Amino acid sequence: MDPDAVAKAFVEHYYTTFDANRGGLANLYQDGSMLTFEGQKIQGSQNIVAKLTSLPFQQCQHSITTVDCQPSGPAGGMLVFVSGNLKLAGEQHALKFSQMFHLMPTPQGSFYVVNDIFRLNYA
Repeated sequence: MDPDAVAKAFVEHYYTTFDANRGGLANLYQDGSMLTFEGQKIQGSQNIVAKLTSLPFQQCQHSITTVDCQPSGPAGGMLVFVSGNLKLAGEQHALKFSQMFHLMPTPQGSFYVVNDIFRLNYA
């Protein structure tokens, strides 16, 4: 398993799904997963997706600038750190953001998000 290839594939899948259908992200989280969104902590797949689908915009487009990853722990986890731009429909300027994912392997051979931290980066 090439961690960089896994991280790149995950990031592409995550943001493509987020931009097209945020509800489709539910299968990437589990009951023990935690999202910290701009300082607000949310736990559990259902609560995380409820938060993401309740954000006050219908459409957005992510463009990724960097993806860094590291193996994490003996269980085969991975840390993935993303930076990029987020453009909301109807807005002229993009917002800069950073997001960190802690991915853990599933018995089926895929990964789920155990921790997710999102922050807008204000210049």
